[in-house]
Amino acid sequence: MTPLAGNRVLVVEDEGAIALLIEEMLEEFGCEVVASVARLAKACEIARAVQVDLAILDVNLAGERVFPVAEILRGRHIPFLFSTGYGASGLPAEYAGCPVLHKPFSQSELQQKMAVTLKQARAGGVTSSIDGN
Repeated sequence: MTPLAGNRVLVVEDEGAIALLIEEMLEEFGCEVVASVARLAKACEIARAVQVDLAILDVNLAGERVFPVAEILRGRHIPFLFSTGYGASGLPAEYAGCPVLHKPFSQSELQQKMAVTLKQARAGGVTSSIDGN
């Protein structure tokens, strides 16, 4: 078990193999994957209703941007991090301070980024800037 054990996580990822890999990593951390969603419309629907501690959002969902999901989560005060091959430069200005996992990422990178994101959320604030490892 890890310090992340017991956290409930929403995974939004359109590549099946990557989603499965993330889910396996989360399970190894002792997290519960509450939902794993591949399409924007379904992700928005789930984001409005699901009770989670954290969400991992792939920026590009089959050609659609995930930012409407991020906006829903932000409105519900649910912390999230972006997963992208484009890096932080692919994010619009209003998400510039959000945590970003650069694809491909390792299990330790995911664990570290999740821990930092949850710690900041519990401390009561969105980060000003987290971009490094």
